[in-house]
Amino acid sequence: MTTSRRKLTATFERSGDWWIGYVEELPGANTQGRTLEEARENLREAIQLIQESSLNPPKKPPCQK
Repeated sequence: MTTSRRKLTATFERSGDWWIGYVEELPGANTQGRTLEEARENLREAIQLIQESSLNPPKKPPCQK
């Protein structure tokens, strides 16, 4: 299997005591953290989970009669 790498832009903003992070090009890729580093780590994990779920979509249950 070949994987392609695509460049994404992460945006981080301070909101009170929290850091908010998101990727506009990837719906659902957003997070928060008490520190900028924590927000970065959380966003990396969110991106990875979204990418994994798109490779392995949930199976539809069989139709019931």
